[in-house]
Amino acid sequence: MSRANPDWIAADWGTTHLRLWAMNGDRVLDRRVSDQGMGRLAPSEFGPVLESALRGWGVAPVVACGMVGARQGWFEAPYTPVPCPARPRLVRVPGHAARPVFIACGLRQDSPPDVMRGEETQIAGLSLRDPDFDGAVCLPGTHTKWVTIAGGRVACFRSCMTGEIFDLLAHRSILRHMLGAGGDDMAAFDAACQAALTDPAAAYGALFGLRAGALLNDLAPATAASRLSGLLIGWELAATRDLWAGRTVALIGSRVLSPLYARALATRGIAATVHDAEYLTLAGLFAARHSLEISHDTGAQP
Repeated sequence: MSRANPDWIAADWGTTHLRLWAMNGDRVLDRRVSDQGMGRLAPSEFGPVLESALRGWGVAPVVACGMVGARQGWFEAPYTPVPCPARPRLVRVPGHAARPVFIACGLRQDSPPDVMRGEETQIAGLSLRDPDFDGAVCLPGTHTKWVTIAGGRVACFRSCMTGEIFDLLAHRSILRHMLGAGGDDMAAFDAACQAALTDPAAAYGALFGLRAGALLNDLAPATAASRLSGLLIGWELAATRDLWAGRTVALIGSRVLSPLYARALATRGIAATVHDAEYLTLAGLFAARHSLEISHDTGAQP
């Protein structure tokens, strides 16, 4: 394994992967990825897995985000209720003698009920890099989050299961026989997205139309996949219109999904800015660590 001498270590510990960065301030010295995600580990296994993954990086403290703080993870980091500052609160993992390990708390919204864990760190990164940002933040993914930011605070948020629904339809429904990889037919995506956004109820029947189109009109699998993606994103935008219409929108996500959301929003006059998820995750963890240092200097509880 490579060796580094970091003053702290950033960790994004999700369900399927553990991502680690050796840090000097806000500068990356080295990085590692492991498939030892939360979903594979019992609580007693997290500590040994972490120390094995960090071999050669000394005993610097770790600041982590993601599902490691879930109820099924290493140590449950309690949700912080919104509205709250756009900077995650940290809790220390008890009983880990090798080094201090801190986990970022997720966010909770009691009415209507909603939760997030991990995305709050990327939001903190955006707030650090653009402290004057006011508007909507969209974090596309398995469970896309739409978050309203005002005055440096998270005001409210809404989750949409768009990514998971796409996966279920594409791999477990009757449509799995009609969909192909790629989904790069942008004309088909645009038409389906606009139909769903303009009249969501009327576009509902277009789902089975993907099967019928393949059977009767030889609809190409890649075109069918693009239409499905457009329908689902269009319905999501229709359902979250009150959060993004007429506002500044920042997109934080993958290089595959963010351009699709930006394309769909552009048809409604929204020129969304696109941000790299890893960059903002590290910025958010850096901001949380900085707050921890300040709290220790002043004697306040983190």
